[in-house]
Amino acid sequence: MQGTFPLRRHNVVMSTPAPSLPLLDAAADLAADPMPQPPPEPDFDACCGNGCDPCIFDLHDLEMDRYRQALRAWRERHPDATPQRP
Repeated sequence: MQGTFPLRRHNVVMSTPAPSLPLLDAAADLAADPMPQPPPEPDFDACCGNGCDPCIFDLHDLEMDRYRQALRAWRERHPDATPQRP
């Protein structure tokens, strides 16, 4: 078998390329600082109808104001983040 060479087989490993370091940093940042979630809405049946001050709906409005402020601050910290839907 002069002039012939044995066939060599090479193992080729194909995989998805590893994400770049900035992507890993962004994912870690989002995990450490998750997007604020809105407070749950009160059940209409939970209101006693006696004109309480504050009413549960007034308290929810205050919680929504705090949520909006927290969300605005979070978006400033993460300008490239895509909003997540629950």
